[in-house]
Formats: sequence, structure tokens, C-alpha cells
Amino acid sequence: MPIAGQGMLMTSMDVDPLHEAEFNRWYDREHIEERVAIDGFLEARRYVAHDGKPKYLGLYSTATFDVLDSPAYRTALANQTEWSKANIARFKNMIRAVARITISSGVGRGAALGLIRLRPPADGADKLRAALRELLDPATQDGIISMHLLENDPDLSKPLTEDAAKADPGAGDWFVLIDATDVGAVPAASARITDNAALKPLVITSGVYRLLWDLAKSDLPRK
Repeated sequence: MPIAGQGMLMTSMDVDPLHEAEFNRWYDREHIEERVAIDGFLEARRYVAHDGKPKYLGLYSTATFDVLDSPAYRTALANQTEWSKANIARFKNMIRAVARITISSGVGRGAALGLIRLRPPADGADKLRAALRELLDPATQDGIISMHLLENDPDLSKPLTEDAAKADPGAGDWFVLIDATDVGAVPAASARITDNAALKPLVITSGVYRLLWDLAKSDLPRK
């Protein structure tokens, strides 16, 4: 599959401009490398919104879905650095999705990303997945490199902020990822879902993001 592994952690948040420089410094100099180093994590990508909310987006691929509830990952969550604690406390509008990658087609990763959030009907997951499988084919779409479906685990998809205890009707939402060569290629590909008469009522949000940088396990310094 274009996305390495079978599991994905997706996080998205806004940050007050007063703390934005430190937030980016923390993410770039500590957080990404720290997470990719966890056993079972394979790679991470950082994005900033071109047209979407929240402003920042991170994707973390794992070898299996179970890695996202493993002792190694739970230990990392329970032992955040002081720098991490300070920055996480400042997150606003946080989305934290712990998901299975159930569809992944195409080859490679793009410099731009389309993100569509869907709320599957309670009794229609199989039908929705089948419909999306037909649509998530980049072969006939110029500028589209690969397309993917993430299906959230509602029990694990909770923010790390104080909102974690609140009931979240979107904890079981799905996310479509559209990897593109340029932000200009995303809208037409997204429209196949967001303008689809059958799927449009299920769309919660959609946006376009630009890649900031990525890190693979093989990029980490050798110890």
C-alpha cells in the first residue's frame, strides 16, 4: 500500500499565534522524532492548512493497528516530556483519530493532501466502504497520487487535552485522504465525494493541506 502499515494516528489542532513558533519548534525538534522512534511506528508527516481547519495536521503510520494500543505507545503517552506537556496543554480544537487503514490505492505520497471527514451511518458501514472503494482510484485523476480510507476506533480516538472525557459523537468518524502533487489538484478529486448526492449528507468537513515534512523510521539517527 502507498501508506506503510495498517494503522494510523491522525492528530489535528489549532494553536494560539502567541505560542505558534514554540509549537512548531517542539513538533519539528522533538515530537515527530520521538513518536517515530516508538516500536511499531513507521513514519510521520506534518501538514499545515491551505484551506481547512484545524490549522495543523499530523499523520503517524504504524505497522499494525494494535501498535496504537500497545504497551510501548501507552508508556510514551504516560511519560510525556515537560516540553510536550506544555505544548499539548495549549492545543485548541484538537482532533485525535486512531484508525485502521482499510483502503489504500495508488503509488507514493504527494506534496498536498485532501482531507474529508465522513460520519458513517450506524448500519451502513459495509455499503459506504464499498462505495468509497469505487471512488478512491487515483488512476484516472490528474495530479492525484494515492487515496486512502481511515476508519476510526471510537474507544481509542480521544484527544489528549481536557476534552478527552467529553462525549464525542465523531469518535467513530472516517477520514478520506487524497495525496496530490499540488493543492490545485485536490478540489476536483474531493468533489467526487463531497458533491456526490449519496455521500454528501455524510460529509462533516473537508480541507486541503500542504506537506511541511516527513520522517521515516529509516531516517532516524543510528544509536
